[in-house]
Amino acid sequence: MAEDSIIVIGGGIAGLTATALLAKQGLPVTLVEAHHQPGGCAGTFRRGPYIFDVGATQVAGLEPSGSHERIYRHLNLPMPQAELLNPACAVDLADGSQPIQLWHDPKRWEQEWRYHFPGSDAFWALTTKLHQSNWGFASHDPVVTPRNAWDLGQLLQALRPATLTSGLLSSLTVADLLKLCGCAQDQRLRKFLDLQIKLYSQEPLDRTAALYGATVLQMAQAPLGLWHLQGSMQKLSDDLMHALKRDGGQILLRHRVVGLEVAERGMGWTVSIKTPNGKALELTTADVVFSLPPQCLSSLMPPGAGMPKAYRQRLVQLPQPSGALVFYGAIDRSALPKNCPVHLQRASKTPGSLFLSISREGDGRAPAGQATLIASVFTATAEWCGLTESTYQERKQMALLAIRQTLESWLDLAPEDWQHQELATPRSFANWTGRPNGIVGGLGQHPSQFGPFGLASRTPMRGLWLCGDSIHPGEGTAGVSISALMTCRQLMAQRGHQLRVAN
Repeated sequence: MAEDSIIVIGGGIAGLTATALLAKQGLPVTLVEAHHQPGGCAGTFRRGPYIFDVGATQVAGLEPSGSHERIYRHLNLPMPQAELLNPACAVDLADGSQPIQLWHDPKRWEQEWRYHFPGSDAFWALTTKLHQSNWGFASHDPVVTPRNAWDLGQLLQALRPATLTSGLLSSLTVADLLKLCGCAQDQRLRKFLDLQIKLYSQEPLDRTAALYGATVLQMAQAPLGLWHLQGSMQKLSDDLMHALKRDGGQILLRHRVVGLEVAERGMGWTVSIKTPNGKALELTTADVVFSLPPQCLSSLMPPGAGMPKAYRQRLVQLPQPSGALVFYGAIDRSALPKNCPVHLQRASKTPGSLFLSISREGDGRAPAGQATLIASVFTATAEWCGLTESTYQERKQMALLAIRQTLESWLDLAPEDWQHQELATPRSFANWTGRPNGIVGGLGQHPSQFGPFGLASRTPMRGLWLCGDSIHPGEGTAGVSISALMTCRQLMAQRGHQLRVAN
């Protein structure tokens, strides 16, 4: 074992980012990924002439000083080609009113929410101030949640008077903000907020931390923005993999980690791996960066492997994130409504509120004159686990039909318009991504789990670090990239070095 060696477990965006950053520092780092390609929930798959994004379909953080832009610049990578979404999404409340357009221009967005939600000025003013405070805090790269003196120092350095003021609201939910601003009875506003916030927080507005929700509601507006990548979401993974290989990092694809334990005499870690040919491989390393869902740790580290009992208990008690049903379809572009946005969201009781992403002409996802459609709806993973195969297939077909018919009604499509259709369930995601029970996203952003109350990247086991969508600041490719940067800064500081990624 090299004294400075590092193994990163999991090749999603968080793991790829961490590996690339550490390789850039000249460290001997190896990424271990069970799938045949990196990307995880931000990966892609092909069906004939169509390329489908597995989960994530839009990107934040490509703007100047955004998380992806900072990391690309640090890694000396050219920025990926991407279209700024304007509007970022059209939200249909299914009440006969016009869809709400999420405009990039803050002034135009203000006109939009004033029209749809009259009397809500105080709420939007408050969330804007909270977001500005959050963003100022985040721009100084704090460590959240701190677990030693260095972590605490980084957190304190990032604090500003506005941060301290907004921190007084850390125990509140978005629903509490509505009450404070006299908007709690506006059912249309509540419905809109529920739809938007749950996409990122895994929780409805009455269970989402106010500080987190305030930033979610500002993500589409300048100076931030949401983007549609040219080619596919795989572009992010490919770029990061190029960087890590260029700088000397190693990647082991189709290698599954099956065990993790503190090495003999407490010096480093032993990582047990199953190779593509089924053979066992053991690697020893000084540090492990774990980018898989933290729920996986308990099964990889059985009693006696070095995990403190109290920490194991906390992992066992973590709330179960949601699963998703995702419909992947393809049609002739001529069948779509004119000027159809790239992203749409619609309230629906059955099969549930849908988030729809439609490919652009020439973006590499479908042949000329055709379009891919990806529609997702949250579902409880428990509803899909433990079913017999016949029951599972029957329920899966019923869900596919329900989503397809909803899309046909929504977009005025006919059944014969479909060139391709299939459905992914939590079972599918468990198989593709290896995430427990096929969960999507990280821990819900409830006030009790948000910010300083969340799961820390620094574990109680020396040399074991966490990053990914269950670590601050949360899910999305931009969020997990920030978590990877934070973890790498902590790891380097423990070794007596500094990792700086310029704003």
